[in-house]
Amino acid sequence: MPEGDTIAWAARRMRPVLEGRVPDEIRTPQPRHRLDRWPERLSGRAVREISTHGKHLFLRFEGDLTIHSHLRMTGSWGVYPPGRRWRRSSRRAWLVLRRGDHQVVEFDGPVLELMTDSRTHLDQRLAALGPDVLADAFDHPRFLARLRADDHTRGIGDALLDQRIVAGIGNLWKSEGCFDAAIDPWRAVAEVSDEEAVAIIDRLRPRMLESSRTGDQDSGREVYRRHGQPCPRCGGRIAARGQGDDNRTTFWCPDCQR
Repeated sequence: MPEGDTIAWAARRMRPVLEGRVPDEIRTPQPRHRLDRWPERLSGRAVREISTHGKHLFLRFEGDLTIHSHLRMTGSWGVYPPGRRWRRSSRRAWLVLRRGDHQVVEFDGPVLELMTDSRTHLDQRLAALGPDVLADAFDHPRFLARLRADDHTRGIGDALLDQRIVAGIGNLWKSEGCFDAAIDPWRAVAEVSDEEAVAIIDRLRPRMLESSRTGDQDSGREVYRRHGQPCPRCGGRIAARGQGDDNRTTFWCPDCQR
């Protein structure tokens, strides 16, 4: 699943193409949107702002209209200059916005909807989100309040994936953050101090912010998808096992994460 830094990187690439500009063309090839008249409803409207919160992306148009996207496990955003081939088949495109000779394309997006600006502020799914891990100033007190109000018996690694507690962290950064802070991701939330919980966030935030600027999630990985390889800190073997109700794979070093 694309994580918050992937979404922020997509928004960063879209802004020079669309922000403050009226798209020359809007197409909705996916059958579920063909009758929604998005091209007609958005015609002549400039994109005021492109923003993100966690794994959610918002294209805000003039006239109180916003396209809201969440890619879940399958979706992808692409920005294509002239001559560059799309990375997925045109049959998988759900939304195409063209400005000049650039195209912004959303593929396979299970959550793609046109809503009013006011509804984005009132929508219960969005209102329930925790503080954005990529915010300029992370709201530590709000994060801790939501963490402490949650099930104290669940593992801290699983809790970090709960978008109601903190928005934007996925499986990669959950594993890397716990490793960087030397915290066992299986340790129950009740057994993790406030200082330790904050340390995980503070360790992973700079790496996610850098990835959101460069689009590079691969450099510097220490445990994610390194099952069975030596731990870069202690030399032990990195383990991997499904965690939480969704059985998302957690990577960690049992020898040096406590």
